[in-house]
Amino acid sequence: MLKKRELQDCHVLFDLMTHPDVFPFVRHKAHSYEELLFVTKQTIEAEERNELISRTILDEWGTPIGTISLYDIEGSAGFLGTWLGKDFHGNGYNKMAKDAFFEEAFYELGIETIFMRIKKENIRSQKAAEKLPYIVHANETRKAIYQQINAEGSIYNLYEIPKDLYSLHVMREGSIVEDASHLKEA
Repeated sequence: MLKKRELQDCHVLFDLMTHPDVFPFVRHKAHSYEELLFVTKQTIEAEERNELISRTILDEWGTPIGTISLYDIEGSAGFLGTWLGKDFHGNGYNKMAKDAFFEEAFYELGIETIFMRIKKENIRSQKAAEKLPYIVHANETRKAIYQQINAEGSIYNLYEIPKDLYSLHVMREGSIVEDASHLKEA
């Protein structure tokens, strides 16, 4: 389901990323295949320096269908960025990717808080986020961060996923990813 980022996936990911329903919501936009190669190489290097965590999302056949990343990591918190190719929207891949990513980030990599900033115009992503039982709408509870991400105007809503709330959800529901090792590749 998830694997570390690799340059060999850029051809497939570029075609998926440039769809008009996806491209406006991608954090690190690439306007050419070569630019995506460059951005991916920078991403891999930044992860080696522990500045971010980034994974390629795979379908059940191991084909790349999007990415999920934790950016701007400070202390034990960071901002989540996820995108899926248009053909994969509404098929449950987003939830499966988040479950596997959260398991790794919270329980293997020491992350305590995951923030999500979602453009107010991106209704689809807001509705998806608000379905998560462990998410907190944080515009009011994290005002300093909310103001920081909206310094250029009211563009984003802020959401927070605390490790303890996610862990409580996992305990109530049983293990979301019973054995996450089959979902990740080295």
